[in-house]
Amino acid sequence: MQSVPPPPYVSNSTVPPPPFYGVHRGVVRLSDLPPHLLLKIVYMTFPQTPGIDEGKIVRQRKTLCWLSTQLRLVNRSVYIACEHLLRSTYLPAYDSLIRPPYSSDPFPLSSSASTSPVSGVDTLQRETRVLDLFIALKVHEDVMVDDSSLHLEREDSFDVLFDFMQPRSRLEDLVRYYGIREGVVHTGTTGMNATSGSSTIFRVDNSGTCSTSTGKRPSGPVPISFSALSISFSPRRVGLVLTASGRKRTIVDVARTRDEKLEITAKKLVRQLKIWISDG
Repeated sequence: MQSVPPPPYVSNSTVPPPPFYGVHRGVVRLSDLPPHLLLKIVYMTFPQTPGIDEGKIVRQRKTLCWLSTQLRLVNRSVYIACEHLLRSTYLPAYDSLIRPPYSSDPFPLSSSASTSPVSGVDTLQRETRVLDLFIALKVHEDVMVDDSSLHLEREDSFDVLFDFMQPRSRLEDLVRYYGIREGVVHTGTTGMNATSGSSTIFRVDNSGTCSTSTGKRPSGPVPISFSALSISFSPRRVGLVLTASGRKRTIVDVARTRDEKLEITAKKLVRQLKIWISDG
């Protein structure tokens, strides 16, 4: 029995072949890729074999420096992918330099209320900035050590970061956490700050004795925007600074000991901030 061949294909000019159906697709950019694919591409830039005159670790360190100084500047999507990789790579080294009894939590916490076009890059977690500064210094030092045996890494290179900037930023994050829980701090765009004309300063000694100098009082117990608060940090005293109308002033000042945990200091600051807001 002779089989019948299939009918010939006749193209129809009115209907293009699938899967296009006349739909014109624009040029696909690198930033259009899903985040997990972009992260995989960035990860695959790492050399997995040694070079002619360089070991694998040396080549990978140079790649990390390239990610930090060049690749992450391409666009926002690539920046986020590079930061994810850099932060996860250098976090163990960062944690190993935390001074006791300080604590640490540098991972980003995005603001859900932020309407900024770079909200995926900005973060409420102020310690993240310290981690990024550490990474910028560390990648440079690693490459310099690999390139020249005459380069000696200074032992005090990170002292400013971990003696001052890290505990200060960590304390600010803790004040935000405890302040939101107590209803005296907010992170949204709505809400009011305390009256800018107030000059009340609460001072608390190690014994718990509280002394105040009062001026014009706040108008009511309204929470203060976290963006307006900062910390003045020293080994013996810590102050809560409020920025309003371009002016900075200390609204709460507490004493601390050198071995006091930051969580305890933050709770003391929030407790006195609550009194400052609700005073009167």
